[in-house]
Amino acid sequence: LFALPALGVAELSASGLPATSTWYFHVDFDEMRGSDAGKPVYAWLQREVFADVREDAGIDLDKEADRIIAFSAEESGAVVMVEGNISQETRDKLLALAAGGDEFDTLKHKGTTYYFARSDKHGKDGDINVDSFENGVYFTFALKNRLLATSSREQLERLLDNKGRLPQRSTDRGTLIVLTAEKSLIQAGIQADQVEDRGDGGWQSNILRNTEQLAVMIADAAGKIAIQTQLVATQPEMAESLASIVRGLISLAMFSEDMDPEVAEFLNGTTVDVNGSSLNIRLALDPESVVVVLDN
Repeated sequence: LFALPALGVAELSASGLPATSTWYFHVDFDEMRGSDAGKPVYAWLQREVFADVREDAGIDLDKEADRIIAFSAEESGAVVMVEGNISQETRDKLLALAAGGDEFDTLKHKGTTYYFARSDKHGKDGDINVDSFENGVYFTFALKNRLLATSSREQLERLLDNKGRLPQRSTDRGTLIVLTAEKSLIQAGIQADQVEDRGDGGWQSNILRNTEQLAVMIADAAGKIAIQTQLVATQPEMAESLASIVRGLISLAMFSEDMDPEVAEFLNGTTVDVNGSSLNIRLALDPESVVVVLDN
């Protein structure tokens, strides 16, 4: 659970992130449950994700998680907030799992209890390592209906002092792009030059190698799944080149005889445009088509 790419609000904005953020992730399960477009995607999560977590850890995210919000900043490390009706049984299970690691400690801050856990047992790393709790995690259940976890003791204590809230900044300048919509289901963004690639020492994608920032949003738009991606290239000319590459890839794929109808619909509805150094890719799909693509 702590490895989820994950402060406790229904909406995320750029001013709500530290100015030096290197990545963020926000998923709103509660919005999915009540959204026409989100319900099929949520049902897929129940089958393919929540069931595995329930089997492996005995924790039911379906019943206890409304939102997961996470980010990492250069000066303070990673922060994960799981918001929902977290039961005492789940708290006990998480504490038991943490206590079974290589190091576990119960700590206090101004009368509030929190914990530190560390384990030398890690799963397989992917090609790209954004951030992790490999040096241990500080976590607490002290905030109502929230599980708060950080990679820094100082960050956790600051958040406890501020009731789980970050100080609001007066400007969005100097931070990551955050795409927003009225019914946002998933938001994510990354500072590309801050990501370590464990492949051959550089981005394995020609597109991402020439990218400074990348933001993605999935939302409910009139019953359809709207997907928007904004990519900030290193310079305007590069944005135009990347747009041509994306359009070309879509055209080549459309001529493939092995193309699945659902994937063809996915590509056919894609629009690509450039504004300065920004490349924007948008499409809207029937939720059922999205689930078919996920299953494949």
